[in-house]
Amino acid sequence: MRKMKNCLKILVVIPAIFLLFSCNPIEDDSRSDSVLLVVSITGTDLEDNDVNYLQSDVVMIDIDTGNTTVAADDAKVMFSTESLDPEPWLGTSHYSDVFVTHYVVTYSRSDGKNQEGVDIPYSFDGSFTARVQIGSSTEVSFIVVRAVSKLEPPLINLRVGRGEGELKTTARIDFYGNDTLGNKVKATGYLTIFFANYITEEEEE
Repeated sequence: MRKMKNCLKILVVIPAIFLLFSCNPIEDDSRSDSVLLVVSITGTDLEDNDVNYLQSDVVMIDIDTGNTTVAADDAKVMFSTESLDPEPWLGTSHYSDVFVTHYVVTYSRSDGKNQEGVDIPYSFDGSFTARVQIGSSTEVSFIVVRAVSKLEPPLINLRVGRGEGELKTTARIDFYGNDTLGNKVKATGYLTIFFANYITEEEEE
């Protein structure tokens, strides 16, 4: 009888172990055995150098004509994909690769003033397709500030004054996708953005 109870305990423990490794705690309702990681997100400064923040010029002015233009701002994200189990019994395969398909950008301020269209730009969705192979990394460029956001409050309000007034926000970027078997994955990264009506070198000349 004692041996039978021990066998029942083993039978209960084994399914529990398989359940532990079949569920991905990184993404709710996901059963992927892969974890999508955001290794880094970089923006550019006014000299177009790659930096760990972004200086976003809300308007560019042609000093000869006075014409103004606005442009979207890009950022770069470095993804990697790792196995949820550091030592998978059967090894890894292309079925563990991840396809990132879309993202959501949400802005916030440290002072708690976070009304969209008043204190911060509106959040938005974006799309791209990038394959991140298991055990490797992939870099992707994506739009982190839309041009239309610079034509709406609060960014359009920064046009008054040259080099005066700066809005600091943190962009939270949630990336979504799936592994080759269709299981959902998600990863999140952050980028500090400084918005202002900057005076660029071209405008100084």
